[in-house]
Amino acid sequence: MKRFEGRAALITGGAHGIGFACTRRLAEEGATVVIGDIDMDAAADAASAINELVAPGVGSDRAAYAVHCDVTERGAVERAVAETVQRCERLDVLVSNVGVASGVPFADTDDAEWERQSDPTLSGSMRVIRAALPHLLEAPGGGAVVATASVNGLIACGGVAYSAAKAGVINAMKNLAAEYGANARGTVDAASGWVRFNAVAPGTTATRVWTERGAEGERDMREFGRLTAMGRPGTPDEIAAAVAFLASHDAAWITGVTLPVDGGLSVGPLAHILAADGN
Repeated sequence: MKRFEGRAALITGGAHGIGFACTRRLAEEGATVVIGDIDMDAAADAASAINELVAPGVGSDRAAYAVHCDVTERGAVERAVAETVQRCERLDVLVSNVGVASGVPFADTDDAEWERQSDPTLSGSMRVIRAALPHLLEAPGGGAVVATASVNGLIACGGVAYSAAKAGVINAMKNLAAEYGANARGTVDAASGWVRFNAVAPGTTATRVWTERGAEGERDMREFGRLTAMGRPGTPDEIAAAVAFLASHDAAWITGVTLPVDGGLSVGPLAHILAADGN
């Protein structure tokens, strides 16, 4: 039996990169997936591609749907969640996968630029979780939230506004895990009534963030990848595999953790030092 058979998942930022890889992975494992994205053309294309690849999921004759979801607007978020539940008749899994970063130096980051990065990255994640939470609490076997954080939220990688927002996501997952665990909710012996909250912290991953910058971006991606113990960038599918595990019942006793999926970057600089020395 597929791990997500009979379950429904909403993936924000699900039309591109890591988000699309997560969407495809959950659909392949049996979930009905709803792609929440501000880019509706891309979301519709992604849903069509998934419907061509996998068998139908729960609640309909389709495996994937596209909904408009601008995480900076509470009304848009609430409508996206409501449409998800209307189409799927349930919501078991939320993958919060939105982040905005820039190369603006900290000294040049005014309040507007700080907000441009931090609002979708941190506040947007919380808006989606808040809207989805009542439905996730009703999920049989417990609901699951997996947030895409970043290695930037764990170690110094630059980009202060983005990094601070991702660190906020990581800490929010810990607090929410405690507040909505079965013990705190008094539902240890119940069939539902709790939600697990976890995060993944990707390192440098081969997405359009790099490739849209052309040869320079691809060179930078490879250089950052060489800083890891594995010596290369990650792939969206590798991040999606970790997300699928944390969202599944295989991780039923895991909550409040952040799993680095970074090729060993966050363990420290020794691998890079050894490589530079030729050892």
